[in-house]
Amino acid sequence: MQKLKFWKMSGAGNDFALLTGGRRGTAALKKLAVKLCARRSGVGADGLLYVRPAGRGAVSVRYFNSDGSEAFCGNGSRCAAWWAYSRGLAGKKFDLYTAAGVLPAAIVGRESVRMRMPDVDGASLGHKGRYPRGIGGVHFLNTGVPHAVTVVRGLEATDVRGLGRLLRFNRVFGRAGSNVDFVELKGGRAGIRTYERGVEDETLACGTGITAAAVALVLTGQAAAPVTLTARSGEKFKVWLKPVKAGAREIFIQGPARIVFQGEIKC
Repeated sequence: MQKLKFWKMSGAGNDFALLTGGRRGTAALKKLAVKLCARRSGVGADGLLYVRPAGRGAVSVRYFNSDGSEAFCGNGSRCAAWWAYSRGLAGKKFDLYTAAGVLPAAIVGRESVRMRMPDVDGASLGHKGRYPRGIGGVHFLNTGVPHAVTVVRGLEATDVRGLGRLLRFNRVFGRAGSNVDFVELKGGRAGIRTYERGVEDETLACGTGITAAAVALVLTGQAAAPVTLTARSGEKFKVWLKPVKAGAREIFIQGPARIVFQGEIKC
């Protein structure tokens, strides 16, 4: 058993354990994600970030959900960007190498990161399917990972865990299922709550979900870019985008990214 150095990161309450250094293979990282992300016996996190320099000022980040599955994570990538900048591994503008491609990131203030998101192609607005009672229209799109976005009334009272679990495994989203975003427009403001696959629970914020919601709202004419959305944690994000047919280009998300603490754990 060895001591492993880690950093605890938070992107508006969406939390991560961050590791760096060495050459860790996929199998090892999957096991570490499950162990470190455990709320009662580990560091406790929604996911694991593995960050390394990628040359010429760029940074590589791999993300693993708390169940060990590897994916792209918008908030995790922004947190990795802030960590890399704060550690002197990158300047204020640099490229992030992610599972969704190379994404430019910029430090725009203290603990504030603006990052480009993957283009959205073929957003399915009013996605056809049989949904649980209380769910109206659903929009299905991919912002690096798949998201089902539904507009609701009474966001605070919405059963995000129950409905999210039902929708996450709905066969209309394919075998891999989908993340699920519940959005409420009220008084010109947008609030969002997300059920994340891989975490299999609601998280306090989700970068890819916030992006998906912003794209869906703009494409359906319910909002104009840039879109400001408030996450479950109460913190705000801003999303810029350019609508293009049934999708969007030039998508950027800006929001908070913080180092909560650092420590060592025996593994």
